[in-house]
Amino acid sequence: MRVIPLLHLPVPPAPAISTTRRQSIPPSYALCRHGSFPLRSGLRFLFRSVRKFELLAANKQLPELKNEKSESEEGISLRAEDGNRIDLGWLPAFPHVLVASMSNFLFGYHIGVMNGPIISIARELGFEGNSILEGLVVSIFIVGAFLGSISSGSLLDKLGFRRTFQIATIPLILGALLSAQAHTLDEILWGRFLVGLGIGVNTVLVPIYISEVAPTKYRGTLGGLCQIGTCLGIIASLFLGIPSENDPHWCVCSSLFGFLLKWWRTMLYIASLPGFFIAFGMLFAVESPRWLSKAGRLDETRVVIRDLWGESEVERAVEEFQSVIRNDGSDLNSGWSELLEEQNFKVAFIGGSLFFLQQFAGINGVLYFSSLTFQDVGITNVALASLVIGITNFAGALCALYLMDEQGRQRLLIGSYLGMAVSMLLVVSTISFQLDEELSHNLSIVGTIAYIFSFAIGAGPVTGIIIPELSSTRARGKIMGFSLAVHWVCNFSVGLFFLDLVQTFGVAPVYASFGACSFVAAIFSKYFLVETKGRSLEEIEMALNPNFHGSDK
Repeated sequence: MRVIPLLHLPVPPAPAISTTRRQSIPPSYALCRHGSFPLRSGLRFLFRSVRKFELLAANKQLPELKNEKSESEEGISLRAEDGNRIDLGWLPAFPHVLVASMSNFLFGYHIGVMNGPIISIARELGFEGNSILEGLVVSIFIVGAFLGSISSGSLLDKLGFRRTFQIATIPLILGALLSAQAHTLDEILWGRFLVGLGIGVNTVLVPIYISEVAPTKYRGTLGGLCQIGTCLGIIASLFLGIPSENDPHWCVCSSLFGFLLKWWRTMLYIASLPGFFIAFGMLFAVESPRWLSKAGRLDETRVVIRDLWGESEVERAVEEFQSVIRNDGSDLNSGWSELLEEQNFKVAFIGGSLFFLQQFAGINGVLYFSSLTFQDVGITNVALASLVIGITNFAGALCALYLMDEQGRQRLLIGSYLGMAVSMLLVVSTISFQLDEELSHNLSIVGTIAYIFSFAIGAGPVTGIIIPELSSTRARGKIMGFSLAVHWVCNFSVGLFFLDLVQTFGVAPVYASFGACSFVAAIFSKYFLVETKGRSLEEIEMALNPNFHGSDK
């Protein structure tokens, strides 16, 4: 396929989508200044690409939609007793999104499931006191997740969402069961690796699936369920971990079957249950209408659109889908080399950078160190302290559900990172300056909670949503897979070096670096992102690449 420099050619009129929508498409999608941007290899290409990203600055945002509520949205509304309209346009897609979001619940559960029981596991399996092996049991999960993320794009293109979800549940279920019955170090390591493999695939699938099945108006809100699922999973695992922390030998006794089961094994057996739910639920969930369209299965596409978005949206949506695909099934055979094409490279760079900044803004380090912060004010139960953090994270995610489509992705991301930077400044100030001890501890708690809340309303949920929105239909799976792979590498790096950095430099300098990175992330979001709320994925794709219908199509 011939690559067309999208940002610097004279901008033609926008391609017509349909008669009813033509007025809502702006006559031009000029997003930048004129110039030249030829493809280059190596570092020269990289640096030129980075420099040109300022052309996506906030003052060159995508044009706002002016279309009124569609007939389908009007049809899915009820009139309350007080005369106000209750908007239920999200309801048809909700059950399908809910099933997919169970993958995030499982992700969150596995994040927290080792928080308390790792000491009991190490004692029973014979590696107690070996910090390297204890860390390996936790971190090998990330190795599996990295490999799962890299492989997810190819699986998705070939098999579609439903079958890929179901395949990903196999390592999730097997890994949980193998971990639960482990009697050697090798068994627990293989179990954790398999779980990570399935989680890596699912963390790529879920945000893309939601973005492709959700109605445009509710895409941000429904996308926020990813973070809600993760928060609930963390809370569930931490809540279940409280008994094992109070008594590491705590067992579950079944008089019916006459066995004793260590509590940590029970927690890991429980982890297999959501996998069965996902595999079963996907039997009834719809396939993405956009993937069906890429596969040339237009009759099925129309049926899914009718069920999700309403009869009046069918033909318009099919026209939009076909305006950005080849209609011959070749879009299911995208390769990794296509990420080097100009438009895909830019979105992949943005995705990788957002996850890089998210991780090095210190979320995992702060979560890890929060238990010690709570101990300073007398909360000595680590699981209980972590539960407080989990609830704060959940409260922020709930706020994000409303703010995502109300305030927009870019504004929410900027505000989130600025809040994180200010929170880190507060914590660093309490550590660096001589304050009353009780006041210092209380301010540290406030700063930590404010940081977690700020992360949860923007940096957490928005990052996973905006990348699929900016990605092209053809390369969406590969771009998201690459971005999540960067996330796992950075996640592993922060976890590996955090304590060493704290011991070498102290808490204040490390937290100050987190605050500085948060501030850089806010600036990056300001100048490198465009607002995507209220636009269909196809409108965004054509806006970012107005010459999509070039001669090679």
